[in-house]
Amino acid sequence: MEEWKEYRLGDILSIKSGFSYKGKYIGKGDSLLLGMGCVSFKEKFLMSGARPYSGPYDDRYKVHSGDIVLATRQQSDNLPILAMPAMVPDSLEGKNIVIGTNLYKVEITDCTFSNVFIYWLLKTKQYVNYIAGVKTGTTVSMVTKKNVEDFTFLAPTNPKEREEIVSIISSLDDKITINRRICENLEAQAQALFKHWFIDFAPFKNGQFVESELGMIPEGWRVGTLGEIAEFKRGKTITKSETKNGVIPVVAGGLEPAYYHNQSNTSSRVITISGSGANAGFTKMYYLPVWASDCSFVDNYSTSYLHTTYCYLKINKKKVDALQWGAAQPHVYAKDINKLPFVIAPREVLNQFEKIISEMFDSIEVFDKESSRLSTLRDTLLPKLMSGQIKV
Repeated sequence: MEEWKEYRLGDILSIKSGFSYKGKYIGKGDSLLLGMGCVSFKEKFLMSGARPYSGPYDDRYKVHSGDIVLATRQQSDNLPILAMPAMVPDSLEGKNIVIGTNLYKVEITDCTFSNVFIYWLLKTKQYVNYIAGVKTGTTVSMVTKKNVEDFTFLAPTNPKEREEIVSIISSLDDKITINRRICENLEAQAQALFKHWFIDFAPFKNGQFVESELGMIPEGWRVGTLGEIAEFKRGKTITKSETKNGVIPVVAGGLEPAYYHNQSNTSSRVITISGSGANAGFTKMYYLPVWASDCSFVDNYSTSYLHTTYCYLKINKKKVDALQWGAAQPHVYAKDINKLPFVIAPREVLNQFEKIISEMFDSIEVFDKESSRLSTLRDTLLPKLMSGQIKV
């Protein structure tokens, strides 16, 4: 049997703080400033957390592709990212990248441990449970550098065996990443086709056009509202008793399913729109039955134009964002979403378009469900391989 021993994180790496950046430099410049937005409990790295930065900074705050950063705080249990890792992607190789004060940088001091091994170690339940036990704060949860460095774990003493463990996990994760890119490409194609038909009117350019309040449109078409093809309604308030031992994921504001509802009278494919908070107006398609909470809007499940509606919302994101009310806590309302202007084609055109793009979304669902199974397998194997319960 291979030899395993207990290690302390602080003996193989050190944790460094980010710097106090100035807001006036954000949004311009050749450097990239990383914030907590790059950290996800699901993805390796989110590009939405990287913003242009033109201000000065010391080189000790720089990171490079392959480096690991950690979120120093967490504002909501709906986004469990406290002390979670993100790995700077290869696509940012050669960029000047710096971390802000709400991130920690991981610097490995024992070269027998790879960044990849440390990344997956920090995704284990053992680490997550440890962080939950040492965090401080109520409204905002926080951890110190010492908290992270004091984490202890078992690992093989042989570096080759450690790399064999992460190779298995990484191969599954790579396939999930490939599937996600395929889905993104298919969705982009569907949106491009929507624009081709309903904005550029390219398939109908040889026909007659008439004036409308939105400009020239094909004869026989009319300007209506989104609510005429898909009515959005506020989701339902879910009590703890309803989520106990439930089987249907509850989604809040377009986030990943976090709770489970006991009822199952939902469609297997659902559009939700976040109703409030920082991501108010965020639109997402789910490929499994979900129950929208009261901080989301959900489309009428009986709609015949689910995918057409989704493409419209994604193409017209700026129009949806413009519906926001409030400063401290932005909100959007279902009545305003339903009133968004929509150029309504004759029913036979809508039916034809819906049939074409529904096939694209059928393919997305296949890859999405495969990724879900692979994620479950990866997350099941990770703690067992990392603890030695399963041998490579």
